[in-house]
Amino acid sequence: MKKFLGLILTAFLVLALAACGGGNNEGGENADDKESADTAEKKTIRAGIGLNDSHPQYKGLLKFKEIVEEKTDGQIVVETYHSGQLGDDRTMTEALQLGSQEVVIPSTAPLANFVPEFSVFDFPFLFPSEEVADKVLDGEVGQKFLDKLEDQNLIGLSYWENGFRQVSNSERAIASAADFKGLKLRTMENDLHLEAFRALGANPTPMAFTELFTAMQQGTVDGQENPFATIYLSKFYEVQDHVSNTNHIYSPFVFLMSKTFYDGLTEEQQQIVREASVEAGVYERQLNREANEQYLQDLQAEGVTYTEIAPEQHAEMKELVQPVIDKYADKIGKDTVQEVYDAIEAASKE
Repeated sequence: MKKFLGLILTAFLVLALAACGGGNNEGGENADDKESADTAEKKTIRAGIGLNDSHPQYKGLLKFKEIVEEKTDGQIVVETYHSGQLGDDRTMTEALQLGSQEVVIPSTAPLANFVPEFSVFDFPFLFPSEEVADKVLDGEVGQKFLDKLEDQNLIGLSYWENGFRQVSNSERAIASAADFKGLKLRTMENDLHLEAFRALGANPTPMAFTELFTAMQQGTVDGQENPFATIYLSKFYEVQDHVSNTNHIYSPFVFLMSKTFYDGLTEEQQQIVREASVEAGVYERQLNREANEQYLQDLQAEGVTYTEIAPEQHAEMKELVQPVIDKYADKIGKDTVQEVYDAIEAASKE
């Protein structure tokens, strides 16, 4: 009988100790279990760009990383890849659609292959200034275009800046539309760009950016078109003799996230990545504008001849490409195109 009572007492004491021990670890979860759960909740963003690590775009991406990791207390880790390490813009955008990559920041030109309406932002001589571009892209019209990306399993978070595109080449100075005649120019894979340069008399060739330097070095193409920052940081001055302020297209970057990944975030995390992309974008735009001014001077210091194009020559170029603009306005939808032009006009008056 005593042995039986002893067993009952022992069992009672074990239960009592278990109950007391649970006071500091409600639900029975120990420290190891909690650490394991925290680790499981961490998410990784692989963010890739085609430009190198000296470009303002990459510095903006590092700013995005800093903001996201700080505001999520490290629960979202951002891995950054530059210089096309994960592929070109189109390849990386397709990876986002498949859910095998999380972020890419392409120009609107290759993005038009996924959402044709984005072609309107590649209309030659569309934006009169960077400030007007900011107002339109960051406003209601710009958001409407970002919303169209969701059907492609993409989330458009914000607009960054590539900038006004300029033509460089190894053959001759470009001071007028006539100087384009016969030039072999590399362009992005975008039909509108190709047709616009043909209208100017050039011989455009689509090519991946990662192949461009070698193509110019070997004479496969005579030149290319990109903002001054890209031209300098890619060391195109080693294979190019002339550059002009053609300002033929203002090229935005679009900060894209995989919808599959975005939908897997909490509402708080979604807000953090969205706000981080905007804040980092403002930072990137400012860096880019300062860089373009400096890099034009640096290109000249490297021996590249700079040619200033007169306003009347710009007007002639715009007149030559107008039939191309009209053609694509019909393809995109005249109402959509007119909405963009109306927004530009309103922003220009502010």
